[in-house]
Amino acid sequence: MHKILLLCGALSASLVLFTGAACAAPAKKSPEEQAVLLGQFGDWGAYKATPNGKTVCFALSKPISAVTDPPGRNRDPSYAFVSTRPAEKVKNEVSVIVGYPQKAGVDATATIDGTAKYAMYTQDDGAWVKNAAEEAQMVEALRKGSRLVVTSESTRGTKTTDTYSLKGISDALDKVAAECK
Repeated sequence: MHKILLLCGALSASLVLFTGAACAAPAKKSPEEQAVLLGQFGDWGAYKATPNGKTVCFALSKPISAVTDPPGRNRDPSYAFVSTRPAEKVKNEVSVIVGYPQKAGVDATATIDGTAKYAMYTQDDGAWVKNAAEEAQMVEALRKGSRLVVTSESTRGTKTTDTYSLKGISDALDKVAAECK
């Protein structure tokens, strides 16, 4: 079972990665502003942070295309992550932040190269692979793929399609694996 985790001080308070209370932050910073960049690999960065003394590493990318229906809806930035948290024995957890609260009970969908589809359960502005047994298979598909498309629906009924390039994800994941053992 996945846990929603908030990183306090190392990542944005809106980034849902660690269990805990949300930190009061004077200014909202993006995840990449609050962690150390280990390397940029194509469209993916490898990052490391140490919130509360516990190491977390992650590969992160921003979408190359973000479409809302109806068009022009405002939302916070969206990101795709593959996270590793050694202290919790978590390796290659796939998640996304979609930039708005999502409709309760409605799964998001992640599709790689139009063929490999994965249901993602949603909570607040985050989504995680629904079937944890598929996570390793999804990571392999991400490594071999060229495009990740994530579709979701907001609490207001806005449908969103975020498209991510997978260029560089393999190298970013290799760097994360080397840094977070």
